[in-house]
Amino acid sequence: MPRCAFLSTDNLEDFFVYDDLVKPFLRRLGWAVEDVSWKNKYVDYNQYELVVVRSTWDYQQSPDAFLACLERIHFSKASLENSLALMRWNLSKAYLKDLAQENVQILDTLWYSSYRSQDIQAAFRHFQAQQLIIKPLVSANADDTFLFTLPELSVLDEALQHLFKNRPFMVQAFEASILKDGEYSLFYFSGQFSHAIRKMPASGDFRVQEEHGGQLESLSPSKAMFELAEKTLQAMPADALYARIDMLNTKMGMAIIEVELIEPSLYFNMDIESAKRFAQAIHQKYA
Repeated sequence: MPRCAFLSTDNLEDFFVYDDLVKPFLRRLGWAVEDVSWKNKYVDYNQYELVVVRSTWDYQQSPDAFLACLERIHFSKASLENSLALMRWNLSKAYLKDLAQENVQILDTLWYSSYRSQDIQAAFRHFQAQQLIIKPLVSANADDTFLFTLPELSVLDEALQHLFKNRPFMVQAFEASILKDGEYSLFYFSGQFSHAIRKMPASGDFRVQEEHGGQLESLSPSKAMFELAEKTLQAMPADALYARIDMLNTKMGMAIIEVELIEPSLYFNMDIESAKRFAQAIHQKYA
């Protein structure tokens, strides 16, 4: 019986996790499956045929240690999904630059290697925007992500200076459509569309994650959504077992926010067949 490990973190009490929905389908297909913490340095990954990175939702706090864990798996007998090369590419949001070079529509973005308040003041002029978003290039779950106006910058400046003094980050104009239309996520398993959802932020917030009060609903994607998602998949440097493609509806049309290839929630709770599809995608690739 082949063995599969779902790579997770130690404590998921504060998160919504749906990966258990996949396990019964994998077991019916003849797989033994279990959760393994990425922080456990004593795991022998040679005992598994496959390790799938799933809910490692604190990796951004120790990205070097996380990469070291992925390298251990990569050089073991186990197959790693997604691949180490693909996850390395996806670890920093600088991958969005690569997508833009392939003519994939992304939000207009300014990139910085360190923080200076005068740069952020200039960013307001660049975007001609009332509100800006600042986020680190390596992050998850909207950690260290801020929405602010120019007057609020003086209040936040010390905290931003501390957080981003020697930490690469990105700045974008706040896209107000997220408050009205929400954020769209399309899910692909082995390159095949599975399902889609719309995520709406809670009243008074801009973050769409459930942990921040975001609300979810199933979605039938438009032609424009499909076209952008499939163009994005083709622009990636390698094929993915799983991909979550997040986008917004802007004045310029649909635009990519992020492409999640490391540890995205795949929201199996939102589509009754999606957990089965994911199990079948694993089985078809590795059986």
